[in-house]
This record gives sequence, structure tokens and C-alpha cells, in this order.
Amino acid sequence: MKKVLLLFAVVLTTAAFAQNKNAKASIEVDGVCLMCKDRIEKAAIRTKGVKSAVWNVETHELKLIFDERKTDLKKISAKVASVGHDTKEIKATDEAYNSVHPCCRYRDENVVGDHKN
Repeated sequence: MKKVLLLFAVVLTTAAFAQNKNAKASIEVDGVCLMCKDRIEKAAIRTKGVKSAVWNVETHELKLIFDERKTDLKKISAKVASVGHDTKEIKATDEAYNSVHPCCRYRDENVVGDHKN
């Protein structure tokens, strides 16, 4: 009986802490153009554990496939913010934001307006 209870406890614990190696999620990332797309996707992909990253210029949605055992959305957001792009969780530093190309300055209303035309 003790062996059965021990086995049950091990299985239950393992199931509770199991993490998905192909987790899917999406986060909103600010940007305005194809240069932003390239920068955002590269930053996400360079995060250990990220298998796929596709950012949509129109919706600002970054769709991800990643290994939850190696990373999480907060780490991915931090990596994207480090190259100058704000996410809902993490805002890029002024230094990182100012490092992006002038056409990619999504906080500037004039730049955003130029990309809508």
C-alpha cells in the first residue's frame, strides 16, 4: 500500500510540474515597419528556448512557440525590450529605444503617421 501511495504521489507531482516544450503564446510588441519586424523576431529567436517567432506589422502581435522548461514570456519580453521595442509587460529603456533606426521610432506620432500612408 505504501508503494502505491508513493507511486501515486510521484506521478501527481510530476504532472503538476510538467512544462510544455512546445508552448504557444502571443504578446503585443510595439513597432511600425519591416525593419522592426526583423529586429523583434531576431531578438525573440535569440532567446534560449524560443523555437518560432513571427511578428505581424498590422496587429503588433508576436506569435511564439517556445520551450517552457527553458524560458518564459517575461524573459522573451525582456529580450525584445532590450533591442528597443516595448511590450505590454516591459518598456524598452530610452537608450535601447533611441538605438533603433529613425523610421522605427514608434513612440513618435509623425513616424507612425508616415507608416499609415
